[in-house]
Amino acid sequence: MTELIRETLNDKAWARWLALILIASMMFFAYMFVDVMSPLQALVEQAPLNWSASAFGNYAGAEYMLNVFGFLIVAGIILDKMGVRFTGTLSASVMVTGAVIKLYAVSSLFAGSALDQWLSSWWTDMPGSAKLAALGFMIFGCGCEMAGITVSKAIAKWFEGKEMALAMGIEMAIARLGVFAVLSISPRLSNWWGADNASVVPPVAFCTALLLIGLINYIVFSIMDTRLDKQLGEAKTEGESEEEFKLSDVGGLFTSKLFWIIALLCVLYYSAIFPFQRFGTNMLQCNLGISDVAAADILRWFPIGALVLTPPLGYFLDKVGRGATMLIIGSILLICCHLVFALVLPKVPSHDLALATIIVLGVSFSLVPAALWPSVPKVMDARYLGSAYSLIFWVQNIGLFAVPILFGKILVASNEGVDPANYDYTNPMLMFAGFGAAALIFALWLKFLNTKHGYGLESPNIKSSVATEEAEALSAEE
Repeated sequence: MTELIRETLNDKAWARWLALILIASMMFFAYMFVDVMSPLQALVEQAPLNWSASAFGNYAGAEYMLNVFGFLIVAGIILDKMGVRFTGTLSASVMVTGAVIKLYAVSSLFAGSALDQWLSSWWTDMPGSAKLAALGFMIFGCGCEMAGITVSKAIAKWFEGKEMALAMGIEMAIARLGVFAVLSISPRLSNWWGADNASVVPPVAFCTALLLIGLINYIVFSIMDTRLDKQLGEAKTEGESEEEFKLSDVGGLFTSKLFWIIALLCVLYYSAIFPFQRFGTNMLQCNLGISDVAAADILRWFPIGALVLTPPLGYFLDKVGRGATMLIIGSILLICCHLVFALVLPKVPSHDLALATIIVLGVSFSLVPAALWPSVPKVMDARYLGSAYSLIFWVQNIGLFAVPILFGKILVASNEGVDPANYDYTNPMLMFAGFGAAALIFALWLKFLNTKHGYGLESPNIKSSVATEEAEALSAEE
């Protein structure tokens, strides 16, 4: 009888998995919007937009600009002070706002307008449409990264003592499916008005509408979360744990060696992943001599490895552990894949080799995130978990902001006077392999410290949860 009274909404399997689907769908649509223009680089370099490769790199890096200059830190504080409902709804609304601005920037309504003429009159290396699209993408990026840390904390809340790594793995898999989906449909939607009238407007408009649906889904989740908090007796202070979050806690994170190892591992690894998604389609076009549709059809299999493997890897982490080891293996695979793209594929332009390497890179992308994010709650106090996630994301965003810009400049410098259809991607791809090598060093360091101090990064999640439940049961009997 006591068990029935104490049962909360997240104790019901259907409820916590429904909550996961609602918040994961928001991230699914967000990831679609992130890469909606990735397979269209060749198209935006043509009329009427006439962006250069450097302008495209500046646009791609703009997603992370405000986050780099402190917004993500503020977002983490908002999350810990205001909770997952307010922060998630705010982040979804910001994403929709940024998407609408970007849609307007690439549309015919903006072309030739007074705003277009003014924006194009300064810093002429970047057209007015690219500047406004970058602004919209920057606003969207604030909402997207805020949503990322909010989702992580929401899953930790709803799956505490349960299948947390599996839930995080499924959420990431659903998000990665968004990349597969948009790489499949974006080049095709761009031909909505016919191949002779190809435009980026249809795919951008479609993904903007999906973001609005994601906002609605998160509002439904918020209703469920309100009920859960009432059951937990937390209706007054949503994010409160044993101790209330204090702003001074954020400063303590910066002095933590473990925090910096995780954060630097994160930024190095992801800097060789997400920027690759932006330029990967054109890289395959140039190396294989194929169309953007054919290249996107190869690249779209990259997230499938993560989609298929991340949930079972999460289950493996819950039952067996070995998180630190998975980080090492994932980093090694990343290095190998980018070396193939840099040195082998240009000399052996094989579709099968490209596809196999893309799939292996997807396997790497399942190993590292599946192990990385569930490890953070093991080493960070719950009361500032949101700030810990936000600061890790902030460090990550520094790389994600700078690397696409750097990539574009290296690409242009390596291909002066070369037609965009024949770009040589060797040097920028070697840069990605170097990031992977540095990430491997931090992964090895993290495993060494875990062995020395026993942080539990190699231990299963459910085992510790069961032990906690048994301790609570014994305490109740006494």
